Amino acid sequence: MHFDKSPKEKPCCTLPTVKKLLEEKRRRETSSVPPSCSAAGTSPAPPNTVTQLSLSEPFICTGASSSYSDMAVSYEQWAPTQDPTPSFFPNLQGPSYATGYSHPMTDYSTQQQIPEFGDTMSQTFMCPMTVSDPSMASSWSYAQPSFTSMDTSKLAEARMLLSRMDHNRAAGQDEDGDTILHIYTAKGHREYALAAAEKLKEIGKLDAKEHKGKTALLVAVTANQTEIVQDLLLLGADTNACDVKGQTALHLASHYGFPAVLQVILSYKPGVNLEARNFEGMTPLHCAAISHSVTMKALSASGLVDVSLQTKASQKLSCVQMLLNGGASLHSQEIKSNKTVLHLAVKEGNIELVRYLLNIPLPNMKDFVNMKAHGHTALHMAAGLHGNPHQEEILRLLLNKGADPSIRNLENDQPAHLLQSGPQGDQFKLMLKKRNASSRRRNMSLQDQE
Repeated sequence: MHFDKSPKEKPCCTLPTVKKLLEEKRRRETSSVPPSCSAAGTSPAPPNTVTQLSLSEPFICTGASSSYSDMAVSYEQWAPTQDPTPSFFPNLQGPSYATGYSHPMTDYSTQQQIPEFGDTMSQTFMCPMTVSDPSMASSWSYAQPSFTSMDTSKLAEARMLLSRMDHNRAAGQDEDGDTILHIYTAKGHREYALAAAEKLKEIGKLDAKEHKGKTALLVAVTANQTEIVQDLLLLGADTNACDVKGQTALHLASHYGFPAVLQVILSYKPGVNLEARNFEGMTPLHCAAISHSVTMKALSASGLVDVSLQTKASQKLSCVQMLLNGGASLHSQEIKSNKTVLHLAVKEGNIELVRYLLNIPLPNMKDFVNMKAHGHTALHMAAGLHGNPHQEEILRLLLNKGADPSIRNLENDQPAHLLQSGPQGDQFKLMLKKRNASSRRRNMSLQDQE
């Protein structure tokens, strides 16, 4: 949709849609760090040109695809851009636009380094959490982010600009469904995004969706614009709005591992639905667990001390912790295969997440550990971790928390039947056999007492 042009006029240039702005940003960044999740990228476009790019190839988390082919979720990476204001608003003139307008969001202290995508980060978040094991707190505890002061002069300028714009023009959408609010949000122009949000709120269009179903809030979340997320929520943006894949703000923040953004969203409960399901049947907690496993695999595959990946893994584990402390159910099962977050962690051999989950004090820990996912317990999945360096520790952790080696799956197999052959498998079988015998003696003793 073009503005202030007669039907016969041709646009002077290609519209800088949110899709194209974010694709250009991604193209400039993906060549710097090898991603653990695939993203299309080529060499940067020359300055002052608008490239014709397609997002037909979605950003897909392939790191877990071999194990999670039945539940893989595609996420498109959004990132803030420094481009000037939308050219399809030709009357938006002024010194800030003529000079390219550098906004205060550029130097956010809350921006993060995402190794997979090359975003920037300058600080580690600290967010006090209730941790079952105090010794674990230091590795992923985060402090509440402090928001920088808004530029009041720019806000006044933005409000003046929007006040001169009629409602139809302010709510107008381009061919990709982007409003000016979507574009200001994607760019990280906080003051102009706030002014545009106020204008759209007046006419009931604050939650307008673009062609991928993203509201401005979802754009702000995926672009890791913490302050804009807060501004939009304060104005009443729908916290449970979802895109065309059913992803809410919680799903996106959890997947990308943005603890500061997640904290802001969680502060708006009880309105936030912690058990919302995306169209793959997963809650935000499932997404956070899968995403953490992807980063842990990348960290393990690197074979080096990668500080950026370690930081990202810590942030993603913090998101798991924040969701659980916020009230997310540890027993929730994703719909396609009935896996809990424990099943997801064990299946990927994610020892760090397994340790954390099993260290949570639950009155019914034994029942939780023995929950089935299409017949398989977590112990069955641990038995199938052939060649994983953490297999023995995961087996022991599960057994110590009450995992039952006698439970059979739908094929009538006990965990011992799924172990690898050879000396190591024999050792694990003996461990399971001893625990099974010990459990039978304990049960018989309890029956005798009764």
